[in-house]
Amino acid sequence: MRSSTVRRRLHHGDVGDRRNENFETSGLDGLDEPLLGNHGYDDKHSEREMTDEIWDDERKKEQLHWSLLFSNLIVQWAQWIANLVFGSGSFIARFLPLHSNTQKGSNQKLIVPTLSPLQEARLRNLQQRLGIPFDGSRLDHQDSLKQLWRLAYPDRELPSLKSELWKDMGWQGPDPSTDFRGGGFISLENLIFFAKKYPESFQRLLHKQDGNRADWEYPFAVAGINISFMLIQMLDLQSGKPSSMAGIQFLKLLGEDEMAFDDLYCVAFQMMDAQWLVKRASYMEFNDVLKSTRTQLERELSLEDISSVKDLPAYNLLRR
Repeated sequence: MRSSTVRRRLHHGDVGDRRNENFETSGLDGLDEPLLGNHGYDDKHSEREMTDEIWDDERKKEQLHWSLLFSNLIVQWAQWIANLVFGSGSFIARFLPLHSNTQKGSNQKLIVPTLSPLQEARLRNLQQRLGIPFDGSRLDHQDSLKQLWRLAYPDRELPSLKSELWKDMGWQGPDPSTDFRGGGFISLENLIFFAKKYPESFQRLLHKQDGNRADWEYPFAVAGINISFMLIQMLDLQSGKPSSMAGIQFLKLLGEDEMAFDDLYCVAFQMMDAQWLVKRASYMEFNDVLKSTRTQLERELSLEDISSVKDLPAYNLLRR
């Protein structure tokens, strides 16, 4: 028998290998609390039967597998070329030390380029969104939660704000507001954006329709909150101006698309599920899968000629 008491708590602080220490006055000040804990996640959502269309599932799993491998191949090839061009013994590297240094790690602080007025305005608006905590007493936040339900289950009756039915979406208890903790209102906005812009991918991930799933599946909604926070850390958005490699690249994407963060969230969610299937992971391995997702996303962001989220290789995994 599986018991919820043996489930290892997954903490935000584990996502990205460092805790948030300088953003305590905003809506993100509780992000070291666990989001995936032993709340007795309903077995009917974690123990799914094999689908009748076995061959179809295998084909979809193989497609996801090869898409991920192809993405990795592109990244490795680009890094190999970069090492040849910008290696320590390279003539070019002597004149381009900044490019050579960027190979040392994604957490290295770099010189932040001068931002255009448009980039500054969009970054400021995004950081303002990050500072809004989820408040279950606010009518507009309640309405957004209801909107998410209608997008997820258009043919089902809307439950009350406290109902066991919310567990169907992957919340840990009957009151979704308790799962946000310090996750902030933006994590709910991300889920709504995903459901509206990429409804097919959203529905397939929500209902775990791709591949052969684990007996212990990750809860969809709470996993989404973890992904939002992972991106905030990876992109160094707690700082006034991001100075990590991924953060600087993201500023370029933000200059092209005001909703770049939300689009990147959708890519990250789809990428995480693809990694989940390839690794044949289950609930207790969620943090490991999320960390490998972050690593892969950082690699894709470091590729040349990435001017928008749509240029990322993993973007091709999304379906509308």
